[in-house]
Amino acid sequence: MAELLLELLSEETPARMQDRAAADLKRLVCDGLKEAGLSYDSAAAYVTPRRLTLVVDGLPEKQPDISTERKGPKADAPEQAIAGFLKSVGMTRDEVEERDTPKGAVLFAVIEKTGAPTSDVLAEILPDAIGALPWPKSMRWGAGAFRWVRPLHWVLGLFDGAVINFSFMGLEASDQTAGHRFMAPDEITVTGFADYRDRLRTAYVMLDAAERRSVIEKDATLAAEMEGLTLKSDAGLVAEVAGLVEWPVVLIGTIDPEYMDLPGEVLTTSMRHHLKHFALLDGEGKLAPRFAVVANIHAGDGGKQIVAGNERVLRARLADAKFFWDQDAKLTLESRIPDLDALVFHAKLGSVGDKVARIEALAVEIAKSIEGAHEVDVREAARLCKTDLVTGMVGEFPELQGVMGRYYALAEGKSEAVASAIAEHYAPLGPNDACPTAPTSVAVALADKIDSLVGFWGIDEKPTGSKDPFALRRAALGVIRLIVENGLRLPLNPQFGKDIAENLMGFFADRLKVHLKEQGVRHDLISAVFALGDEDDLVRLLARVEALQDFVASEDGEHLLTAYSRAANIVRIEEKKDGVRYDAGSIDQGLLQEDGERALAARLSEVSKLAAAASDHEEFATAMTALAQLRKPVDDFFDNVTVNVEDKDLRENRLNLLGNIRMTLDRVADFSKIEG
Repeated sequence: MAELLLELLSEETPARMQDRAAADLKRLVCDGLKEAGLSYDSAAAYVTPRRLTLVVDGLPEKQPDISTERKGPKADAPEQAIAGFLKSVGMTRDEVEERDTPKGAVLFAVIEKTGAPTSDVLAEILPDAIGALPWPKSMRWGAGAFRWVRPLHWVLGLFDGAVINFSFMGLEASDQTAGHRFMAPDEITVTGFADYRDRLRTAYVMLDAAERRSVIEKDATLAAEMEGLTLKSDAGLVAEVAGLVEWPVVLIGTIDPEYMDLPGEVLTTSMRHHLKHFALLDGEGKLAPRFAVVANIHAGDGGKQIVAGNERVLRARLADAKFFWDQDAKLTLESRIPDLDALVFHAKLGSVGDKVARIEALAVEIAKSIEGAHEVDVREAARLCKTDLVTGMVGEFPELQGVMGRYYALAEGKSEAVASAIAEHYAPLGPNDACPTAPTSVAVALADKIDSLVGFWGIDEKPTGSKDPFALRRAALGVIRLIVENGLRLPLNPQFGKDIAENLMGFFADRLKVHLKEQGVRHDLISAVFALGDEDDLVRLLARVEALQDFVASEDGEHLLTAYSRAANIVRIEEKKDGVRYDAGSIDQGLLQEDGERALAARLSEVSKLAAAASDHEEFATAMTALAQLRKPVDDFFDNVTVNVEDKDLRENRLNLLGNIRMTLDRVADFSKIEG
């Protein structure tokens, strides 16, 4: 068994594209191997800023030999038919077999295909796989017409230590690569993956991204400790920086004291988003006037010039930030409201100023359903929530919208409730984002998201497939989390408006299934409750779903669900045949002849009242317990009573009885939506 080693050496690939590219290369090559009938033991992909590497171990030296059989015409068929068959299989009459079959003697061709050397097969597979890499963005360079993420310089391709005879974009595969761009740029000749990996390490290249991440975090933590500080945890930044360097070297820089009075978010945004610096914390957990930077080189001066350069760039960024901070403080947020009219929210939905007016009206209405939400605070927070969009700071640092609004509001003497609502009204932005809990914040956050959903639904700009340019799925999930996590009794249909409520609630049902999937809640149970048609209180809806989930998981629930399906199927078939409905409650007590139907009718009457009363008081577990009482009488009915009898009146009465089973259960949830 042999090994395939492939490396593509290029200019630096953006960090955000690297992991996906490595996975795609592995997938495309391995799919090609499988299609060619080549099995393997293992495959692993590696990525650095400059190289994509794939190693596949346990490959055979050649494809397996294949024997296929082709059935031809009868032995006594016309010569023309036999000649056509022989030509199609590339054989003579003497080379095919003649076999007896129930239909007479028939010609068969046994075709033996010798497997090709794996190296030859790879020479065909690899260029196709490399060319099929789906880069999010690509470019052309030089005179070539082919597109690639960045200029490609080198292709290394070895099978069992020998160079594979193929080329890509005019580059012939070889057994050579190069080390670190600055510290070891010379060519390196390798014989296999182990040799390749070890030689790269001596040439200052850490091939494994996981190792680079570990080194960055460990060395940055140690460097911070040597300063008496701690590293602010930031796994996302560690992963990004690992995609920027092949040989990480951690250095510590200093922040000028004059900028330490800026809001902490301004400091960290300047460092993280623009310069990829790590923030450090003092013993009290506050930002320290230090930062960690990861260089891609061991500098002769110990990194002094690198640190100085980073300090200089950071100083310029923070000087801009301080200027904006000072200038923004000269105007109140209230005075900026008219400027929002100049910002277009959407061509069909007006300006940001128009949106703010809608948010204010909606937030005040929503606040009536939120305990502790005071109209004065809600109205002011909603009116000011977007004003920091027209500040110089947010213009320079868009990531700080909302955050800066809070700082400016506090500086003006606004209440903490108002200031926090301005900062939190965008939240939650994702499943891992904290959900606001303060009443004013919740009201404004809900109003912002519901306004977007209703507005875009109204102009028919709904998400389609994977496309969601206005982040409406995220907005819906945000609404769900705000309501559920805060236990709000907020009916949604009145907030949506009658024209779009039904369609938008269907969208919420889909989002709710996504939200609850990780909690192990079955999607069909959510559908069963949503199918009631008038359930727009998410807290009540989830209580129904929880009770329904416990019920169908019980033995009584399982048996009753089976009985429901049987009853519903019988009624549906007979309704279609007769053109009538059998669930109007019209059970003629005088026509109840059998003990089984009398017992079922009596129990149905009791259970229907109990379940309805329990549901009205939102005691859904109690309602399910009441329904469970139907199990035995329903079982007895099907065991002892015939429905389709010759007596027309008796038949209709028994169908009405079954229809009432369906109607009683469907008042709690649409049991026909439940799978299994």
